[in-house]
Amino acid sequence: MSTEIQSTIRDICNKAKGASRQLARAAAYDLNYALEQIALALEAHKTEIVAANAKDLEAGKSKGLTGAMLQRLELNDKVYQQMVDGVRQIIALPCPLGEILFGRTRPNGLEIQKIRVPIGVIGIIYESRPNVTVDAAALCLKAGNAVVLRGGSEAIHSNLALAIALQKGLAAAGLPAASVQLIPTTDRDAITTLCQQSDTVDLLIPRGGYGLIKTVTENARMPVIKHFNGICHLYVHPKANFDMAEKIILNAKCQKPGVCNALETLLVDTAIAETFIPRIVAALQSKGVEVRGDSYTQKLGGIVVKLATEEDWGTEYLDLILSIKTVNNLSDAVAHMDQYGSHHSDGIITDDAAAAADFFRMMDSAALFWNASTRFNDGFEFGFGAEIGISTDKIHARGPMGLEELTSYKYLVRGNGQVRT
Repeated sequence: MSTEIQSTIRDICNKAKGASRQLARAAAYDLNYALEQIALALEAHKTEIVAANAKDLEAGKSKGLTGAMLQRLELNDKVYQQMVDGVRQIIALPCPLGEILFGRTRPNGLEIQKIRVPIGVIGIIYESRPNVTVDAAALCLKAGNAVVLRGGSEAIHSNLALAIALQKGLAAAGLPAASVQLIPTTDRDAITTLCQQSDTVDLLIPRGGYGLIKTVTENARMPVIKHFNGICHLYVHPKANFDMAEKIILNAKCQKPGVCNALETLLVDTAIAETFIPRIVAALQSKGVEVRGDSYTQKLGGIVVKLATEEDWGTEYLDLILSIKTVNNLSDAVAHMDQYGSHHSDGIITDDAAAAADFFRMMDSAALFWNASTRFNDGFEFGFGAEIGISTDKIHARGPMGLEELTSYKYLVRGNGQVRT
């Protein structure tokens, strides 16, 4: 491991720790003002940032990145404006800091309050989408945290340019530029080095595939909240409305296939398979989706259906590819999701309320859906504003992580001379 990388990351984390102390004392107004200055800086430096993004796109094409991956990488005008608007949407959200979670007075007269406070320094390791750089920084800042960012190699030029704009915005607001820092190397040793900075980094949040999550969880010396891959399922129950089912499935798979809440495996009950599978395969084909299925799906769907392998059931395609498997009942569907899924976003399509209730009771995922697209597992769609990601953990935070999930708490105890006997 390079001593230069170690030295650079230690320096970044030490500066972040110092910045976090200043942020923890900043008023909500100061944090919002800094975010507005960041939005203005992003607008002012759009030309340089888009030019940097063009370098990443060209490099991505040369490396053979898929169309879906290139779509995730591109900062086109629409995505760029959404990124800037997202910062201002975060400004409009209520500040969670100082919120009283509960208060009580003990029989001895002690007054105890539990209030929200920043976590401190958050390290975020992510892949592909450069707009995550801005979303993550803005959310962490709003919650009073400093953030150390390590993006993917495919977006290095975009991320470096964005980080410069973020720091210019912070400086214009009078807050330390070290409140947001990007690790300036794509060397994978940087990840393991960051994992060792437990004296300065309070929390790590990895967002990406299995290899990244495994590396972080095996090496981290501080708490980790995993934002794991999304092997998302929908089960079409015998009492499903076929029109509704088709609409939901096409949205969940096709609306934005390169994201973690997109549908990857469709489970169809054998009671309706003969009627529904030919219909849904044709609908998916019309949208350019490659269909892979078990032998019964292949028989019903025709030659356009490729025979699925065991590996397909546990694959997050992030592309216009969908696996279809037939199951005998709800229990079989849940068993398949338990065995192959990532417990990210899973759903049932049915008009039978009792079946939906059974599904909600039996299945344990971060978000469960009844007659709705898995694409709704999103902080903005849940009304949280922006999000840092979607946690598949069960401790501290689960599902979309908004501002509240980026805080901790402390207790304030007020007395008038009480002593313990």
